[in-house]
Amino acid sequence: MDTNYEERYNYHPDDFKNYDTTRIRKEFLVQKLMEPGKVNLVYSVIERFIVGGAVPLITPLKLESIDPLKAAFFCERREAGIINVGGDGVILVDGNAYEMKFKDAVYIGKGSREVIMKSKDSANPAHFYINSAPAHKAYPVKKVSLEDANKLYLGSLQTSNERTINQLLISTVVETCQLQMGMTELKPGSVWNTMPPHLHSRRNEVYFYFDVPEGQAICHFMGQPDETRHIWLQNEQAVISPNWSIHSAAGTSNYCFIWGMAGENLDYSDMDVIKPTELK
Repeated sequence: MDTNYEERYNYHPDDFKNYDTTRIRKEFLVQKLMEPGKVNLVYSVIERFIVGGAVPLITPLKLESIDPLKAAFFCERREAGIINVGGDGVILVDGNAYEMKFKDAVYIGKGSREVIMKSKDSANPAHFYINSAPAHKAYPVKKVSLEDANKLYLGSLQTSNERTINQLLISTVVETCQLQMGMTELKPGSVWNTMPPHLHSRRNEVYFYFDVPEGQAICHFMGQPDETRHIWLQNEQAVISPNWSIHSAAGTSNYCFIWGMAGENLDYSDMDVIKPTELK
């Protein structure tokens, strides 16, 4: 079995106020996602959300069930979204092949029995980023390329947050039960994402940072608006944001990040915006 996994638990905001840097990183940072020849998964009890990465080399990798799921196969009671952030690859879902170029996404519905991930070139392997949430209904598998995404153009260079939001796996593009995923690309000269920050009272969110230039880093902000903390991330790392936590970040360079959400609501605009002047 080429799958590693760990479990994460829930956290009360009052407890979070007492966490030091080491504890914050232990509980919320997902450091090792993309490991050659492996599938790495983190199972969080927050929305029963799974975040993971897979880097197939010569041998394909299978998205297998893990013990906490108590399932015969990974998508027995789940849906999944996979976005390729590496070299060209292929995802086979129950024998149907989906070509996956850089920044392509695929939605995999409940009941899909076999998910196999391949790289076209093991010297330049695909890096498959995975999100998954419980599902109550089976929806069809669908590939969504970057060109198919619903695009939002927000921010400005003057406020250092000019960016393109590519809504890939959301209700206006593909039917899902609760999973939503998309990709935000920052323009050169811009470093702030999701500014002003916001809260999601009805869902969690996970941010995965990639295309971070060598030698650069991301400072991600979390916590309640009046009691914020920060966490530093490197390329191809992720951070878990509970529903009570803001999410926003600044990089030492421009970069890309993938946002993934699950919860009660499929309305992308369902958020409570926090003014920058309200942050403490």
